[in-house]
Amino acid sequence: MGSLIRFIAIAISVVVVLGFALFAVNEADKGSQTQQDKLERELGHAPNDLVAPNAHDEAFRAAHQGKFHEAVDDANDVLLRPFVDLVDSDSAWVNHGIPALLALLIYGFGLGMLANALPKQRQHGGDWRTVDS
Repeated sequence: MGSLIRFIAIAISVVVVLGFALFAVNEADKGSQTQQDKLERELGHAPNDLVAPNAHDEAFRAAHQGKFHEAVDDANDVLLRPFVDLVDSDSAWVNHGIPALLALLIYGFGLGMLANALPKQRQHGGDWRTVDS
C-alpha cells in the first residue's frame, strides 16, 4: 500500500511541477503582450494565467492552448483548487507559485511521509536460525 501511495505522490508532484513549468513558459512568451492582457482583463475577457478558472474562462483557455497543455492545466486545476483561495495577489507568479508550492508540500511531501509511515509487509523467509547461502 505504501508503494501505491508513494507512486500517487510522485505522479501528482509531476503534474503540479509540469503545470507550473508550462505556466512559466507562457509567462516568458508573453513579454510584449503585457498591455494586451491588461486590456483583455479590463474588458472582461479571460486571461491565460487563471488558476482554477470558471466554465467561461476554461472554454477561453481551451480554445487558445494545445490538447496536452490543456490536459495538464485541467489536472492542475483540480489539484490546486484547495489552495487557490489562500492567495490573493496582483502577481500571476504569486497566484500560481504559492498554490503549486502548497500542493507539492501536501501531496508530494505529505503523501510521501504517509507512505513511509505505513507498516511494511514483511517477507516470510525460512527459519531465522538457518543461514541462506
